[in-house]
Amino acid sequence: MVKFKYFSILLLFVLALSSCKKEEDVDTQISNYIQQNKINAVKDPSGLYYQIIKPGSGTTNINSNTNITIIYEGKLLDGTVIDNGGGKENTFRLGDLIEGWKIGIPKIQKGGEIRLIIPPALGYGSRAVGPVPANSVLDFNIQLTNAQ
Repeated sequence: MVKFKYFSILLLFVLALSSCKKEEDVDTQISNYIQQNKINAVKDPSGLYYQIIKPGSGTTNINSNTNITIIYEGKLLDGTVIDNGGGKENTFRLGDLIEGWKIGIPKIQKGGEIRLIIPPALGYGSRAVGPVPANSVLDFNIQLTNAQ
């Protein structure tokens, strides 16, 4: 019983360290990408990196219940386009979207534009979704045309 207890503690410690290593690797990958592409991004405490291209105007309280109308394009760090909404405006309830969008989009107002560089933990995580491989960092350019 004692051996099992120590083994369990050791296993949890190893898992914790490996998870920290993965987060450090992702952060380094994002930092290198930002530097190589000369992106003037800010790191949010959540781990999201963002660049406000245009702040937009207004005082709408954008939250998870807000319907947002956007034009967007999302890519992997190698430049592969994963989604562009058909190149037209699309309307979504913000609360139904990935965590990186929930954090980033409220940083702008109607008429604004933002670039979000989203680590896997705030995107699709360890799941592969459509053209997005598991553990992918995502790079989205989003124009907010309406919020209500």
